[in-house]
Amino acid sequence: VQLQASGGGLVQAGGSLRLSCTASLRTFRTSIMGWFRQAPGKEREFLAAMSSRGHVTRYGSSVKGRFTISRDNAKNTGYLQMTSLKPEDTAVYYCATHNRPIWLSNSTGVYDYWGQGTLVTVSS
Repeated sequence: VQLQASGGGLVQAGGSLRLSCTASLRTFRTSIMGWFRQAPGKEREFLAAMSSRGHVTRYGSSVKGRFTISRDNAKNTGYLQMTSLKPEDTAVYYCATHNRPIWLSNSTGVYDYWGQGTLVTVSS
C-alpha cells in the first residue's frame, strides 16, 4: 500500500489547514488510519487515529479539540483538519495505516504503511 500525503504549507498562527492522505489500494477501507508528526530534533508524535469505518477516533493530548481526523473510504482518502494552529505545530506530518488487531494505537511501531510526509510551517 502506498500512501500519498498532501496539503501542507505555510500558515499563520491561528489559521487552519487540511491534510489529505490518499491510498493506492482499496485495502485502505479496512485499515486503521493514523496521523503523526515529527518536528526537528524530536520523536515522532501521535496525533490521531480512526477506525476503518470512521466510527471511533482517538486523539493525542496536544491536538485534542483543535484537530479532527476523518476519512472517505469511497475515495481511499483520509484527512486531518487542523485549526487554531500554533508555531509549535510546525513539523512534518505523516499518515499511516495498519490492519493489525490493535485498536487505535498511538505507537509508530504498530503502523505498517507510511506516507512520505508533508511539511506544515506555522508562523507567529
